[in-house]
Amino acid sequence: MILGLSGMNGSGKGEVIRFLEARSFRSLSLSDVIRDELRARGLEETRERMIELGTELRTQGGPGVLAERLVPRLEAEHNYAIDSVRHPAEVEVLRARSRHFKLVWTEADDSLRLARIRARGRSGDPTSLEELRRLEGRELGGSDPAAQQLLAVRDLADFTVENNGSLEELHEAVQRVLEQSSFFERPTWDEYFMSIAQVVASRSNCVKRKVAAVIVLDRRIISTGYNGTPRGTRNCNEGGCPRCNAFVEGGTRLDECLCSHGEENAITQASYHGVSVRGSALYTTLSPCLICTKMIINAGISEVAYNADYPLGGVSLDLLKEAGVKVRQVHLGRRSGP
Repeated sequence: MILGLSGMNGSGKGEVIRFLEARSFRSLSLSDVIRDELRARGLEETRERMIELGTELRTQGGPGVLAERLVPRLEAEHNYAIDSVRHPAEVEVLRARSRHFKLVWTEADDSLRLARIRARGRSGDPTSLEELRRLEGRELGGSDPAAQQLLAVRDLADFTVENNGSLEELHEAVQRVLEQSSFFERPTWDEYFMSIAQVVASRSNCVKRKVAAVIVLDRRIISTGYNGTPRGTRNCNEGGCPRCNAFVEGGTRLDECLCSHGEENAITQASYHGVSVRGSALYTTLSPCLICTKMIINAGISEVAYNADYPLGGVSLDLLKEAGVKVRQVHLGRRSGP
């Protein structure tokens, strides 16, 4: 879950962040990108400098640059609260990062916000409503597309949290936001095992194509295999297979290829370690060739799931079906981020 926080100064964003941090959210701020740049330039942080530098960075890198610089810090396994969202383009970048992104706008009366600001006692903070409104005027919006546009951000909010009451009331409002934003997403078993097969494929030493298979019994992986030259021989990527290293035309000189296929290696690895594959399911990143198909059938594997089609695999799929092996294609689409 990614929650973006925006609102006027003193509206309670910091308290919302603290509430979320206590519930295992990691907090980040788009303002941190500006602070990093100030430190790099050897400049002291002031509200005016923050606003001016933010506008400068948006002018140079585009209106969504602060969010674009922050996005690489997000990790899929964590929930995040992102403070200081101040431009619609930043909202757009964060929504593109995750379809589960929600924008929360905190709202409070001007007089109450001023009282909170004065209670903080920070140097340079306004001391009157007139001064507060004057300072905030340039943050609300204007003709400069690189400047802050808080009113436009407010219009994009998924939730508005009123903070004119007690701290307890604010916490209750944020809790309702969490309950309405909560989701839980897990890969299916097919996605899970096929994703693992794709990782196994990264170990392939074949210079032409990386392919792998995992064999599963009772939702437990019992063997894996990726394509490459036989055990104890020179790796394909080190020149071990003349055919692959010559990058010959696909489907030609197959009798000269020294590489074993991923399915073949998964089956022989199970045999090597004395593991039966009878009644198992095989997940492969590429539909099997005819030789691997015959091995699958004779090894007693009862199910084959594949991601991409092998160019010469039509006969193989027909043979698997004729032998009573269940066959299905598992497409792995792009999954969203956190």
